[in-house]
Amino acid sequence: MAEIAKQSEIRFKISLDKQNIPIDIKWQATDSKNQELRDCKSIMLSIWDAVQKDTLRIDLWTNEMTIDEMHSHFFQTILSVADSYHRATKNPFVKDEVKNFAEQLAKKTAEWENSKG
Repeated sequence: MAEIAKQSEIRFKISLDKQNIPIDIKWQATDSKNQELRDCKSIMLSIWDAVQKDTLRIDLWTNEMTIDEMHSHFFQTILSVADSYHRATKNPFVKDEVKNFAEQLAKKTAEWENSKG
């Protein structure tokens, strides 16, 4: 195991309504120049549990998040995950395949949104 040269902490503060639905999400990273809690509307966090060999997920969004913002967040996340996966594995197909998938899904989503009237 490599020697630890630095540690960083990322913190989320979630305010919930009486039904446990997020109404406010804030985050802070100790490495950030701005140490204030920053507003956000959505978190999509994926954690690999090495003991259970399983992915744990936290998906939260506030009722303030618009459908258009969720579309953007979702598609940007898909593309970002593909970039991370490519950097980690060097899989030569993933970037183009996921980009094509995201483009097709975005097109179908736009058509679906437009058909709703």
